Amino acid sequence: MSKINLEKRFQNLVDNVLEYDPSADINQIKKAWNFTKLAHTGQVRLSGGPYAAHPLDVALRLSEWKLDTTSIIAALLHDSIEEGGATRDDLVKGFGEEVAFLVDGVTKVTDLRLKGSKEAEFVESLRKMLLVMAKDLRVVLIKLADRLHNLKTMYAIPREGQLKNALETLDVYAPLAERLGMGDVKGELEDLSFKYAYSEDYDELVKNSKIYFEEAEQDILKMKKVLLKAFLKEGIKVEIQGRQKHLYSLWRKLQRPEIDWDYERIHDIVALRIIVDKISECYGALGIVHAQYRPVPHIGVSDFIAQPKPNGYRSIHTKVFGPGGRIVEVQIRTQKMHEQAESGIAAHWAYSDQKGKNASDKILERGDIEVNPEKINWVKQLVDWQKEMNDSEEFLRAVKFDAFKHRNFIFSPEGDVYDLPAGATPVDFAYAVHTNLGNYLSQAKVDGRIVPLDYKLQSGQVVEILKTKNPKGPSSGWLDFVVTTLARREINRYLRSDKALR
Repeated sequence: MSKINLEKRFQNLVDNVLEYDPSADINQIKKAWNFTKLAHTGQVRLSGGPYAAHPLDVALRLSEWKLDTTSIIAALLHDSIEEGGATRDDLVKGFGEEVAFLVDGVTKVTDLRLKGSKEAEFVESLRKMLLVMAKDLRVVLIKLADRLHNLKTMYAIPREGQLKNALETLDVYAPLAERLGMGDVKGELEDLSFKYAYSEDYDELVKNSKIYFEEAEQDILKMKKVLLKAFLKEGIKVEIQGRQKHLYSLWRKLQRPEIDWDYERIHDIVALRIIVDKISECYGALGIVHAQYRPVPHIGVSDFIAQPKPNGYRSIHTKVFGPGGRIVEVQIRTQKMHEQAESGIAAHWAYSDQKGKNASDKILERGDIEVNPEKINWVKQLVDWQKEMNDSEEFLRAVKFDAFKHRNFIFSPEGDVYDLPAGATPVDFAYAVHTNLGNYLSQAKVDGRIVPLDYKLQSGQVVEILKTKNPKGPSSGWLDFVVTTLARREINRYLRSDKALR
């Protein structure tokens, strides 16, 4: 990349930032850009381009997420210590303590290694990452942007490095993006890693799925024309997009026993996404869709607007019979919800940053984006737990299940949503509702039916806990099947106290 092209891309960065934050300190951003160019003078990445192009691309990604000026500056400088020979004092003097903290945090997170590391080293890396996340989540957002760009240029590094980075991303960074509500980022991380982690499967999937993607896209185009006409008739302003299922997600889904590699059973290989202006129009749009295409019986409508997922995701999902009887998933959301689905917690951060600047009420009028600090409570909880956990195996289990395991969204009879890892049971659910509820647990109903206490819950199920009048206490046998750290800790705590009383 030439110097001229680099400067053009930097100007793109400036333009992006000014578009969402006209009060941004552009002089400081320019100062950071000049600093990083100097720090990386003469350095070339293995892909062949100047090293300074990398931090610039990371900063550009953050500008797409509309992050604050401090984050942009930290992104430009994030490799200046580790790779550029600068010192922390240099950053403090030039850009302040906050920027230096973020850069230092990114360096610590960069040290994380999952595959091929000794368990003790990996656990220590995880501890560092969680501590940094709890102090300032922007560190992880910078790291995710850094990882995205590195994956795009991974073709230039040796095979051993490709495999290590790809597996590390699939095991840690992609699930982390999902927990932060960054669905598109998660999908991008997974697809970029997929072709290096499981190259033969990737190539086979690309070849075999092509015809199914093409057929589904033709159906989507037909539906788009029909629906645009229907929305025009109703006077509703709408944007309709087709969304291809991410390859890694498709590969994982095809492996399920109920799918058994049958592409015809994948109803969302290409989904229809409808974007409207207001929440009320989402429900109007649902009616228009069902008027044109018959909804699939017994599957129903998933209303994540009325009941958002714990990571903040909001949309209405429905499945309908499209052209030729093909089942098609339709997603309906507002533009703000769409932004949130793409950038997750970053959207919340952008909002909070504007609020901190005493922005006008007009800027703060983002009624369909919820700023909820509870969304990262799991990070703080893990940090608290790790202080008490001397056993590395116990801590590793906590992280894997409570942070990086695939999540299910379970409902209480009152409609409250609980975020639990895959494999969670009614016992895990009881302790998630209240730490004392598990002690009164006698039976559990799932979707109105009594189930064994070791039953594996699935997303969307309604769980009712049947209580005894007096606490009978958990059984030690529950430890054989519970998966959450919270349940395991409360059961052990009760058993210890019970024994102490005897």
